Amino acid sequence: MLALVAAVLFLLALIFDLANVAVGSVLTVSTLTTAGLLFAALHLAGVGSTWSVKR
Repeated sequence: MLALVAAVLFLLALIFDLANVAVGSVLTVSTLTTAGLLFAALHLAGVGSTWSVKR
């Protein structure tokens, strides 16, 4: 699931970069790229992918 979030953030960053769009001073291409890298790193670290056994 985290990989999908990262892919969406990277897609938004690419679209914003190609269209030269900046939404305020907080949501920029570099912010979206950093957030995408964070979610990709969390996915690769295995966060959120554990199986829980309920007895």
